[in-house]
Amino acid sequence: MGRSLAVKTKERDLADLIVRPIVTEKATTLLEQNKYVFDVTLKATKLEIKAAIESLFDVSVTKVNTMNLPRQKKRVGKFNGYKTQYKRAIVTLKVGDSLNEALFPEL
Repeated sequence: MGRSLAVKTKERDLADLIVRPIVTEKATTLLEQNKYVFDVTLKATKLEIKAAIESLFDVSVTKVNTMNLPRQKKRVGKFNGYKTQYKRAIVTLKVGDSLNEALFPEL
Protein backbone atom coordinates (compact mmCIF):
# COMPACT_ATOMS: atom_id res chain seq x y z
CA MET A 1 0.00 0.00 0.00
CA GLY A 2 1.19 3.51 -0.82
CA ARG A 3 1.18 6.54 1.39
CA SER A 4 -2.01 8.51 1.71
CA LEU A 5 -1.98 11.92 0.05
CA ALA A 6 -4.95 13.25 2.00
CA VAL A 7 -4.59 16.89 2.97
CA LYS A 8 -6.70 18.65 5.57
CA THR A 9 -9.14 20.77 3.62
CA LYS A 10 -10.46 23.16 6.27
CA GLU A 11 -8.54 26.42 6.30
CA ARG A 12 -9.06 26.59 10.06
CA ASP A 13 -7.15 23.32 10.47
CA LEU A 14 -4.41 24.36 8.06
CA ALA A 15 -3.79 27.62 9.90
CA ASP A 16 -3.17 25.69 13.13
CA LEU A 17 -0.25 23.80 11.53
CA ILE A 18 1.93 26.92 11.26
CA VAL A 19 3.24 27.93 14.69
CA ARG A 20 5.46 30.93 13.89
CA PRO A 21 7.94 32.29 11.35
CA ILE A 22 11.63 32.04 12.26
CA VAL A 23 13.67 35.25 12.13
CA THR A 24 17.33 34.39 12.65
CA GLU A 25 20.48 35.36 10.83
CA LYS A 26 20.43 32.18 8.76
CA ALA A 27 16.72 32.57 7.97
CA THR A 28 17.23 36.13 6.77
CA THR A 29 20.03 35.04 4.44
CA LEU A 30 17.63 32.46 2.98
CA LEU A 31 15.20 35.30 2.13
CA GLU A 32 17.52 36.25 -0.74
CA GLN A 33 16.84 32.82 -2.28
CA ASN A 34 13.05 33.29 -1.80
CA LYS A 35 13.00 30.74 1.05
CA TYR A 36 11.09 31.27 4.30
CA VAL A 37 11.48 29.32 7.55
CA PHE A 38 8.58 28.36 9.84
CA ASP A 39 8.04 26.29 12.97
CA VAL A 40 5.21 23.83 12.35
CA THR A 41 3.54 21.12 14.42
CA LEU A 42 5.27 17.75 14.63
CA LYS A 43 2.55 15.86 12.76
CA ALA A 44 2.36 18.25 9.81
CA THR A 45 3.27 16.73 6.45
CA LYS A 46 4.91 18.54 3.54
CA LEU A 47 1.65 18.58 1.58
CA GLU A 48 -0.25 20.06 4.52
CA ILE A 49 2.44 22.71 5.06
CA LYS A 50 2.30 23.63 1.38
CA ALA A 51 -1.50 23.92 1.46
CA ALA A 52 -1.38 26.01 4.65
CA ILE A 53 1.15 28.52 3.31
CA GLU A 54 -0.69 28.83 -0.01
CA SER A 55 -4.07 29.41 1.69
CA LEU A 56 -2.78 31.81 4.37
CA PHE A 57 -0.61 34.05 2.19
CA ASP A 58 -1.97 33.55 -1.38
CA VAL A 59 1.41 32.53 -2.85
CA SER A 60 2.65 29.56 -4.88
CA VAL A 61 4.94 27.11 -3.08
CA THR A 62 7.40 25.15 -5.21
CA LYS A 63 9.23 23.16 -2.53
CA VAL A 64 9.00 22.29 1.18
CA ASN A 65 11.93 20.92 3.18
CA THR A 66 11.35 19.78 6.76
CA MET A 67 13.57 18.81 9.66
CA ASN A 68 12.90 17.49 13.13
CA LEU A 69 15.08 19.30 15.63
CA PRO A 70 16.42 17.48 18.72
CA ARG A 71 14.67 18.00 22.06
CA GLN A 72 16.17 20.73 24.21
CA LYS A 73 16.52 20.36 27.97
CA LYS A 74 15.02 22.99 30.23
CA ARG A 75 15.67 23.37 33.94
CA VAL A 76 13.47 25.37 36.31
CA GLY A 77 14.93 25.36 39.79
CA LYS A 78 15.56 21.77 40.76
CA PHE A 79 13.17 20.35 38.15
CA ASN A 80 14.40 19.06 34.81
CA GLY A 81 12.23 18.86 31.73
CA TYR A 82 12.14 19.54 28.02
CA LYS A 83 11.04 22.47 25.90
CA THR A 84 8.15 22.07 23.49
CA GLN A 85 9.37 20.41 20.32
CA TYR A 86 8.49 21.67 16.84
CA LYS A 87 9.31 20.67 13.29
CA ARG A 88 11.04 23.28 11.16
CA ALA A 89 9.96 23.85 7.56
CA ILE A 90 11.87 25.74 4.86
CA VAL A 91 9.39 26.84 2.20
CA THR A 92 10.57 27.86 -1.27
CA LEU A 93 8.23 30.17 -3.15
CA LYS A 94 7.70 30.61 -6.87
CA VAL A 95 9.81 33.33 -8.50
CA GLY A 96 7.99 36.64 -8.13
CA ASP A 97 6.07 35.70 -4.98
CA SER A 98 7.04 37.17 -1.62
CA LEU A 99 5.93 37.08 2.01
CA ASN A 100 7.89 40.15 3.11
CA GLU A 101 4.79 42.36 3.41
CA ALA A 102 2.95 39.76 5.51
CA LEU A 103 5.84 38.76 7.81
CA PHE A 104 7.86 41.98 7.98
CA PRO A 105 5.47 44.96 7.71
CA GLU A 106 8.11 47.43 8.98
CA LEU A 107 10.45 46.79 6.02
